[in-house]
Amino acid sequence: MEDNVIIDMYFARDEQAIGSTRDKYGRLLRSIAYGILRSHEDSEECENDTYLKTWNSIPPVRPASLQAFLAKITRNLSLDRYDRMHAQKRGGGEVPLMIEELEECIPDESAQRTDDDSDSEELKRIINEFLGTLADDARKIFMRRYFFGDSVKEIADKYGFGVSKVKMSLSRSRESLQAVLNKEGYYG
Repeated sequence: MEDNVIIDMYFARDEQAIGSTRDKYGRLLRSIAYGILRSHEDSEECENDTYLKTWNSIPPVRPASLQAFLAKITRNLSLDRYDRMHAQKRGGGEVPLMIEELEECIPDESAQRTDDDSDSEELKRIINEFLGTLADDARKIFMRRYFFGDSVKEIADKYGFGVSKVKMSLSRSRESLQAVLNKEGYYG
C-alpha cells in the first residue's frame, strides 16, 4: 500500500491505518528499536508505542516521508526507553559507545554558536549536507552505527566488510564531520 494512502487513512481516523503501517514498516521499526535496546520485548513495545504516537500525531502532521517519520519516532522512543532502563547504571551496550564516539565532533547545546533556536535546525541541515558528501559505503556505515545503533560487528557482517574497515570508515567520517562543524562555527 502506498504511503499517501496510509496517511489518508490516518486523517480519516481509520484504524486500519495502524495495521497497514505494521504490515509495511513493522520489521524496520523493530530493527531500529532492537539496535538500541537489544531486547526483542522492549523493541516490540517501542514498535507499538510508535503506532500510538503516530495515531496521535497524524493529523495534524502530514509527513513528507512516512518511513522517515516512523523511524524517527521509533528511534526517539527507543532512546528514551534506554535512558530510563540505564539511568542508574551506565555500562555495556552500544548506546554509551555511540555517544562516546560522537562526543568529539557533535556539539552540545552549550557549545553552539548562539542561543538562537534556529541553531538546531542549522545543525541538522549541516549534518544532512555532510551525509550527502560521504561515499555510499561510508554513509551506510555511519547511518547504521549512529541512527540504527548497530554494533561495528553487525555492520561488518551486514555489508561483508572487515571490522577494521568499518572502524576506519567511522573514524574518518567522525573526523570529517568534526572538520565541517568547526568550519561552520560549531565546536566539538
